[in-house]
Amino acid sequence: MKKVLRGLVAASLFASPSLMAYERDEDLVEAWINEVSTTHGIDATYLRDLMDEAKYQQSIIDAISRPAERVLTWSEYRNIFIEQARIDGGVEFIERNLDTLKRIEAETGVSAEYIVAIIGVETRYGRIMGNYRVIDALSTLGFSYPRRSSFFKKELTEFVLMIEETGLDPLSLKGSYAGAMGLGQFIPSSYRAYSKDDTGDGVADLWTSEQDAIASVANYFKRHGWKAGEPVLVSLTAPENAEEYPRSPLALDRTMAEVEAMGYRPDAVLAADTKARIFFFADNPGGEYVAGLQNFYTITRYNHSSYYALAVHQLAENLREQSVLSAQ
Repeated sequence: MKKVLRGLVAASLFASPSLMAYERDEDLVEAWINEVSTTHGIDATYLRDLMDEAKYQQSIIDAISRPAERVLTWSEYRNIFIEQARIDGGVEFIERNLDTLKRIEAETGVSAEYIVAIIGVETRYGRIMGNYRVIDALSTLGFSYPRRSSFFKKELTEFVLMIEETGLDPLSLKGSYAGAMGLGQFIPSSYRAYSKDDTGDGVADLWTSEQDAIASVANYFKRHGWKAGEPVLVSLTAPENAEEYPRSPLALDRTMAEVEAMGYRPDAVLAADTKARIFFFADNPGGEYVAGLQNFYTITRYNHSSYYALAVHQLAENLREQSVLSAQ
């Protein structure tokens, strides 16, 4: 692979002399090369060749720098993800992967509908996985975006180590503008830590193998504390003059006994020592109160947003109700 890469680099640079005219901090690049070479024993010349092939993409800087026009309400956020086309796509995904989903659920304890909901929210079941080369995304942000340079340089290192371990082509892998990859949008560090080669072909293919993607998302949830057979949340009836709890922080900071002692009434009976956090989603008159439980918290390890976790939960509920999973 390294010999092939060096050949590609030489040919590409000969054909396009302007490739080296990057808008990036070359001192940072060289310092990163030296650190990775020294720490991980990867040939510095190979790393320089790889960085010569990496292209600065202004559109990546624009995308990550673009300010949100405004904060979405819960209803607006929900309507993006809980719509019939996404539900129908998930039902089809479940039908063609039912045996795999049932087996992975039995092995990991992670409910099939939540695995599929993550893939549905992240990429519409693989339809929208990103068109940026991962090497371009991570190098652009690592060396040309000072606000998060440290994070993306670390992910670039993880990407190089991932390539060393898998033999995948570093110049062809594509993902989001932030370097997230495949059906489940794993960043390189998550790929190395949690991806699974469920097909047994020697590499976790999160781009084209739905089986590997299913196993990888399930493993991510399992490793982040998913509790088999337990609910994600319970709805709460709030007392009068209840506090409008913010959507963060996300940590489970109370027990259900404490929640009930505050005057909240859950719609299901849970053990008194069950860890929870009260969330308030303000849209309808009076808003909606829920107690997020351990599995809710696990979903927020994928994306640190209570809106995200609730959207995944509600999509998962719809997928179970409208698919063959309802008969399982």
